[in-house]
Amino acid sequence: MRLDKFLKVSRLIKRRTVANEACDAEKIIVNGKPARASYEVKLNDIIEIQMGKTPLKVRVLKIAEVVGKEGSADLYEAL
Repeated sequence: MRLDKFLKVSRLIKRRTVANEACDAEKIIVNGKPARASYEVKLNDIIEIQMGKTPLKVRVLKIAEVVGKEGSADLYEAL
């Protein structure tokens, strides 16, 4: 799954276009390197989101195309 879509499905970022713009601005880092929106997310990837006042760091636990509101937090684990 693409990084921008994963960020939207997991509800880490509300809109896919915002996730895409954040990737272009190098505010999304995967495994220590700035990532493009087209990056293919894999299990156990470490994603850092450097937007807002406090950076957010998560580990990918599961990848799913469609998830409900309650299940979105099961896709990642905060570090």
